[in-house]
Amino acid sequence: MTDHESPREACGLFGIYASGEDVARWTYFGLFALQHRGQESAGIAVSDGEGVRAYRDLGLVTHVFSEPILQSLNGYIAVGHTRYSTTGSSTLRNVQPITCSTLQGNIAVAHNGNLVNAHTLRAELEALGEQFESTNDSEVIVRLIARAYQGDIVEAIRAMMARVQGAYSLAILTPTQLIGVRDPYGVRPLCLGRLDSAWVLASEDCAFPPIGASYVREVAPGEIVVIDSNGLTSYEGAPLAGEALCMFELIYFARPDSHLYGRLIYEVRRRMGVELAREHPAEADLVIPVPDSGIPAAVGYAHASGIPYGDGLIKNRYAPRTFIQPDQRMRELSVRLKLTPLTEVIAGKRLVVVDDSIVRGTTTRQIVRLLFEAGAGEVHMRITAPPIRHPCHYGIDMATQRELVAAHHTVEDVRQQIGATSLGYLSIEGLMRACGQPRSRFCLACFNGEYPIPIPEDVELTRDLFEHALTTIGERTP
Repeated sequence: MTDHESPREACGLFGIYASGEDVARWTYFGLFALQHRGQESAGIAVSDGEGVRAYRDLGLVTHVFSEPILQSLNGYIAVGHTRYSTTGSSTLRNVQPITCSTLQGNIAVAHNGNLVNAHTLRAELEALGEQFESTNDSEVIVRLIARAYQGDIVEAIRAMMARVQGAYSLAILTPTQLIGVRDPYGVRPLCLGRLDSAWVLASEDCAFPPIGASYVREVAPGEIVVIDSNGLTSYEGAPLAGEALCMFELIYFARPDSHLYGRLIYEVRRRMGVELAREHPAEADLVIPVPDSGIPAAVGYAHASGIPYGDGLIKNRYAPRTFIQPDQRMRELSVRLKLTPLTEVIAGKRLVVVDDSIVRGTTTRQIVRLLFEAGAGEVHMRITAPPIRHPCHYGIDMATQRELVAAHHTVEDVRQQIGATSLGYLSIEGLMRACGQPRSRFCLACFNGEYPIPIPEDVELTRDLFEHALTTIGERTP
């Protein structure tokens, strides 16, 4: 799915502790492997055992970090971050990792997720004299840790975890430690790996092979892992609240070659396609994916249905991101820049078109139109995500409820709006069959409105309120 339509993940995290090594370059490669989780900004913080230094900027990982910059980031401990904005605008002041001075030395924190009580906590901290430098909720986490850090970083993190509500995976850097933290629901992922004697943290294990690391396990919900000269030590940060793993990691966000929740993402998505074929069969000549996230499910649909698989849309990977175009006309033209139909393949064909989700419906409508203009006889849209009827408050920036097309329209209404011959969404039951895991493990709130973490009534206002005080853009470091 093209970018302005698709849900956007908050970020990707990477961390490494490798005694005797300069790890900035390894962190760079790890972030590059996680670039699909965020393309607005990137940053790396390092420690040489004495002090913490950071560099961060807007742009892709390859644009932010040059060879001289990487050489200047000397240290054997590092955390890195690549970002989409969910709470806090896309400006330099919001780029992570966030650094903060404490009586115990500087710390750096990288955050994936979203807090639902951030505005309340920020107001409390400002009343106590804290002066915030960003407009994102991640700084609330940093300042809570800093205020509680009196010598024991684990206790400081526990104090923070007792106050915040929402989703968070954290990679934290102190002068002598690398720390991984996951919220007690486990909403956002965090994986642990090894590279010889080094330890590695990452949002997904697809970040491990590029640096030669191997997967060990996921950081457990509510767990704190501390890596230092003594090795790795695990602590309970907060009692397990009952798992609420993000289903959209399986549907869309994670790379197909990643493993999450004990499953290979590619295989889960292929099975989603199999279930789609069973729930929503179609008489058609060809199954095609909307690249790239629709490919595994299209393979599964084709296999289960017996309809041949083919490539009917070619993705231009260098097209501009559609959601930053200046007006609606240019956004629509950007879809044509990004996706090109193979007319000779699809002309006169009845197509099954497999995609991951429909959010607003605008991009899907343009894709359907593009295929018909290229000569398709029929276009049967098949979607691996159930209808999205509720916004996410835990770190996915997909849309407000008033913008969600399925929140206010029936499936038939949506079909008419997008102009498809037929439309079929995978059911929640089919989704669970594809995952092969208990429904109780997952957060399905965007489909059924059942939020595992209570949502304040004014949460829709939080993002705007966070923008109230800051108008200047921060400086790059170092």
